[in-house]
Formats: sequence, C-alpha cells, structure tokens
Amino acid sequence: MSAYTALTRANYRAAVRDKTTVFFTFAFPLLFLIVFGLIFQGQTVKDDGPPYINYIAPGVLSWGVGNAAMFGVAFTLMHWRRDDILRLIWRTPASLTSVLASRYAIAVGVGLAQAALFIGVALLPGFGLRLASGWPLVLPVLVLGITTFMALGLVVGSLADTPEAVAAIANCIMVPMAFLSGSFFPADLMPPWVRDLSLALPLRYFNDGVLGTLSETHHGSAADYALSCAGLIGFAALFALVAAKTFRWSNRG
Repeated sequence: MSAYTALTRANYRAAVRDKTTVFFTFAFPLLFLIVFGLIFQGQTVKDDGPPYINYIAPGVLSWGVGNAAMFGVAFTLMHWRRDDILRLIWRTPASLTSVLASRYAIAVGVGLAQAALFIGVALLPGFGLRLASGWPLVLPVLVLGITTFMALGLVVGSLADTPEAVAAIANCIMVPMAFLSGSFFPADLMPPWVRDLSLALPLRYFNDGVLGTLSETHHGSAADYALSCAGLIGFAALFALVAAKTFRWSNRG
C-alpha cells in the first residue's frame, strides 16, 4: 500500500468518525438555504427580475463549500501538528506531497458531495432553483474553489495552535467575506465601492463562477467564466505560497 493510499484511508476514516461534524458540514449550508428560501419565497431580486432563490442558492453553495474546505483542513493541520502526528509522518518515508494530496482528495470529495446534496434540495418545488443548460461547467469551478479555500485553510492551520484560534481566525475571514462577496445579498445591489472591494476577495470569484454556470437566470459569458477561474487559480497560488512559508511540522519548532 502506498503512503498516499494509507493516508487517504486514514483521512477518510477520521472524517466520517465524527458524526456531529459530518452532519453540520452538510446541514449548515442547507440551513441557510431553507432560511433564505422561506424569507424570500416568491420574491424577485428587482422588479420583474429573476426569483431571489436563483441568486442566493449559488451564493450560499459557494460559501458553504469554501467554508467546509477551509475549516476542515485548518482543524486537521492544527490537530496533527499539536499532537505531533506530523512529526511522526515526517520520520516515515511519506512525503509532504502525499500528506497534502490525501487531504486534498478528501476535501474535493466532501465538497462535491455537499454541492450535489445542496443542488438537489434547491431544485425541490419549495425552492425552485432553475439550472442553466451548461450547469456541468460548475464542476471545474467547484474544484478550483475547494482548492483555493483548502490552501487558505493551510495558512490558518499553520498559524493557529488551538481549536479556538482556528475558529476565531476562520470566522473572521469567512463571515465578512460572505457579505462583501455577495453570497447572501446580490452584489449588483451593493454600493460601487463594496463591489470594487470584493474583487480582492477569493469568494467573489467563487460566487460569480458558480452563479454564472448554475443559475439559468444569471448565465454568464465565456469571458466571465474564464475570469472566475483565473481569479481562483491566482488566489490558490498565492495562498499555497504563504502556506509553504508558514508551514510547521510541530509546535515545538
């Protein structure tokens, strides 16, 4: 058995062992969908505009997937370093690449499963999301978004030494970003300076990519799609570089 296979199995077993974490990973975004779906049921973004659900569902989806990718990796890295599991792995033939690749496979699998469940619920008559004809193009955007927020999670997990620190840093990043990037509120209705500021946030590109490929009423152009993907790739590279500079095998140095 290769190091990558063994680590992937270990990561998978650790991920499904905590039933509470698994439940909230999938239920948390759905809770926001249900709340916003009930509040804005039958309402439109603008007069005679598209239903609100066709905007909010993709936004909540991208936020939920990105949130899970960042938190999951950050907590895992922090715990492994605090418990000296990383130091033990360092002394084995397993490479850092194998460690990260195994965790990445789990993050992508969880993110895609989240998206499938979320879209399935959003399509129910009570919510009424209408998919664009080119909706499969959302898959590359999802993978790029997961990659970007996993890289951000590596930075958070490298800086934080306790679960409380991980939660505090991650929430301070993700909650404001959700509102500024348009996950919960249409970006078109925000002040111009907020829209300009959101271009410096990775979630804005994730939101735009998911919205433009998933929603029938907000279908974007090829240029919009390319910009969203390019933005996510750029942020993923930036966060990966920072993570490489801040990575520690152990809290003891």
